[in-house]
Amino acid sequence: QVQLVESGGGLVQAGGSLRLSCVASGRTFSSYAMGWFRQAPGKEREFVASISVSGGNADYADSVKGRFTISRDNAKNTVYLQMNSLKPEDTAVYYCAARHITTPPRFGYDYWGQGTQVTVSS
Repeated sequence: QVQLVESGGGLVQAGGSLRLSCVASGRTFSSYAMGWFRQAPGKEREFVASISVSGGNADYADSVKGRFTISRDNAKNTVYLQMNSLKPEDTAVYYCAARHITTPPRFGYDYWGQGTQVTVSS
């Protein structure tokens, strides 16, 4: 069992910044690829960003490229999402997710956090 706890959400004006954190407990954090997803009311869950086990490779949704940065600190069992130049359309609940390196990517992520609310006002 891997537990994921997100924090750092809140209310910001358009153009502002937030940094989300996700702290993991359980099996070795350095054995998990990590991702961020978001879900707005009435919409499907959307991929935001992902990062490899070592932190050497990251991928982003087109909608956040150039504005968001995913990073990880394996010594702290933490993954971050730095969000800059926020837009109202970024408003959503943001979820942290983990996938063990032995799980093929096609099977998705194994564990999910409870989510943290991000609201961007005009």
